Amino acid sequence: MHEAIAAGDIEAAPTLREAVRVWARIGCLSFGGPAGQIALMHKTIVDEKRWISEERFLHGLNFCMLLPGPEAQQLATYIGWLIHGVRGGLIAGLLFILPGFLVILALSSLYAVFQEAAWLPVLFFGAKAAVLAIVIEALLRAWRRALKERFHYYVAAASFLALFLLNLPFPLVIILGGAAGLLWMKHRQRRLAAPVLPQTSSHRHFPVVTTHAIARPLVVLVFWILVWQSPLFFIRGLDAPTDLIAETLSGETNVFGAAFIFFSKMAVITFGGAYAVLSYVAQVAVGHYAWLQPGEMLGGLALAETTPGPLVLVLCFVGFLAGYRNPIAMAPLAGGVLGAFLAAWATFVPSFIWIFAGAPYIEKLRNNENLSAALSAITAAVVGVILNLALWFGLHVLFVDVGRVALLSGKTGLPIVSVAWPQWWTLDVAALGIFALASVLLFRFKVGILTVIGVSTATGLLVRAAIAVF
Repeated sequence: MHEAIAAGDIEAAPTLREAVRVWARIGCLSFGGPAGQIALMHKTIVDEKRWISEERFLHGLNFCMLLPGPEAQQLATYIGWLIHGVRGGLIAGLLFILPGFLVILALSSLYAVFQEAAWLPVLFFGAKAAVLAIVIEALLRAWRRALKERFHYYVAAASFLALFLLNLPFPLVIILGGAAGLLWMKHRQRRLAAPVLPQTSSHRHFPVVTTHAIARPLVVLVFWILVWQSPLFFIRGLDAPTDLIAETLSGETNVFGAAFIFFSKMAVITFGGAYAVLSYVAQVAVGHYAWLQPGEMLGGLALAETTPGPLVLVLCFVGFLAGYRNPIAMAPLAGGVLGAFLAAWATFVPSFIWIFAGAPYIEKLRNNENLSAALSAITAAVVGVILNLALWFGLHVLFVDVGRVALLSGKTGLPIVSVAWPQWWTLDVAALGIFALASVLLFRFKVGILTVIGVSTATGLLVRAAIAVF
């Protein structure tokens, strides 16, 4: 058992074989974006398996929320690292993204060959309605367990309003939540503190910073960065210019080198999930490199939204089309597979870097009073985030057409305050019915997630088939 697990934080230690089975199951069922994926992990790891405590789960979630990249995959890696060390982190993180990657690879191949993806929404129609019920269940659990005092309710409400009305960047909301928690703790300490005599310098204890303490994390960081960028050595062996780096920085020749460097840049700025960078990715991939045709980015987003795994897997679709249409000296499908692999490697390896390099030090600070106050406020802010995600996801599952209505505009005419607003006459009655069925199974009969998603998917296929017939 990994030494990061402390006594009382785990109730049922899993074997590595059991962990592999569970992480593979989570990876295959991780629909619904980060809210649904985190809800699935919480229900499985904390409620059902009792591998780690609620407090440890929320501590890891708070840490992952502050990192660039897909927070759900990072949380899986973090939990795997807690239980089985680096080996467990690799297994959990890889199994979380591998099913979605294989699905997006297969669907991208079909899309590239047939240029058609209209059948995908039919296949996953019922599953998305079931995920909405799972997200709501996660919201209720987080509400009960994370909001421990009135201040936390204020933070959760402010977080929700900042996202829903002001559309503030997600990382900014999380940072402000942590800052509010720290300030609140300082305020309480000043209010409750008793007068004390000033201490002499002989009673002060300063931490000793050794060369080893600084060198070790730097060595770990450098090692993982070299692993991250290692595909560049393979790309040099392709039919490409001699000065690969100089050429790929301009993006004019070797498409694989250009794609790998571009996706590596995206990996370190994807705060707040895939939506934060999709418009920029589409602009560069379509306008500068011409890897995609106008409008194809939406097709890739549809593929990613209807498959398990992080939404940022849409970058694998972009990488596949880039390699498929510019295969250099290989078959188009082989070029597509290589492009998708390079996109996945450049995108997801940094998530392992952040966890393996930073998690040990976050664990050492777990009992720090000020840090705990900041992280508890971040947890409260996450409740507001989940509420916003649940509302956004629910609107897009239950309504065909959802836009935004401006409540307050600036002098330039751009909206300052706006809300997501559906066209009510586009309500999908079938989706509403499947959502109600999933909710009854989940809340009333306490049916497992696998059964709920399976029943909902089968019901969705039957409904769509009936509509097509009649």
